Amino acid sequence: MVQLTPLAPQSSMPPTLDEVVRGLEHLPSAPRVLPRFKQMLCDGNTARDEVVSMMRLDPGIAARVLQFGNSSYFNQGLRCYTVDEAVQRVGYDQIYELVSTAVASQVLVRPLATYGLEADALWAHSITCALAAESIAEQTNADRNVAYTIGLLHSIGMVVVDEWASRNRPELRFMNRTLPLEACEAERATLGFHQAEAGATLLRSWDFPPAMSEPVRWQYLPSGTAVHFPLAGLLHIAKWLRTTVLQPSLNPPRPQATLLARLRLTNAQLDRLVAITAAKFKRIDVQLTEVAPTGAIRFPGGERQVTQPTEQAAR
Repeated sequence: MVQLTPLAPQSSMPPTLDEVVRGLEHLPSAPRVLPRFKQMLCDGNTARDEVVSMMRLDPGIAARVLQFGNSSYFNQGLRCYTVDEAVQRVGYDQIYELVSTAVASQVLVRPLATYGLEADALWAHSITCALAAESIAEQTNADRNVAYTIGLLHSIGMVVVDEWASRNRPELRFMNRTLPLEACEAERATLGFHQAEAGATLLRSWDFPPAMSEPVRWQYLPSGTAVHFPLAGLLHIAKWLRTTVLQPSLNPPRPQATLLARLRLTNAQLDRLVAITAAKFKRIDVQLTEVAPTGAIRFPGGERQVTQPTEQAAR
């Protein structure tokens, strides 16, 4: 006799990815301005006044840009009081990086209980991956702004999962984040999707083009996409650089030789990129510390203390 197992109640079924993303209530949507902002900067006819006007539309972005402009890295002893002054001080060629960092901080400076990550560690990982992706782009002739953005937002799916879990399954934990797959298999077994897929879905909902969202989706298996392989492969390697710089004691396995060959990178170049990324992170460490939010920040579960990101905290 065959014994039939009763179907679980609908509420116990894993959520669909679209349901999770649609259900986000506490996540700022400021990053949706980045594709439009990049388009403006790529247009040689865009005046600086138009760029400044767009930045002023979001008080959070404007405030963060001013904070960066007044950091010791840029201020040379003189304060700036307007967004226009901050843009002049930082330089037009660095403004996309500045704005994308300011925008992303509204989403990524938060603790992720589901992954056992403090806010400072998530922020340091995001920034270091962005710097690593940018460094690889400079070696491979990829678009450095796009590379920086996908590096910066590569873990945005973890924020999505944590936001859903905080309201629906607060006991959920994904602690094994060893490269190259991190918590990917456990996420898929539990939720039916992994954080990279969640991140790509969120980016699409924010009107990011496939050239930015798909590399995030394929960060664990870049060879799975032909069209978006160059940036997906770049991101995969950037994550190795991120971990090597911030957590060298983990000794993450090197990217596969076939992947390096397809991107025309050598192990010698990879070693140099570690040094380049580490130097970039060290240069901006003081800047990030100065502009990082401190004190209590309100999250869905209440107020939580946020400390300043430092290299030691990232470890």
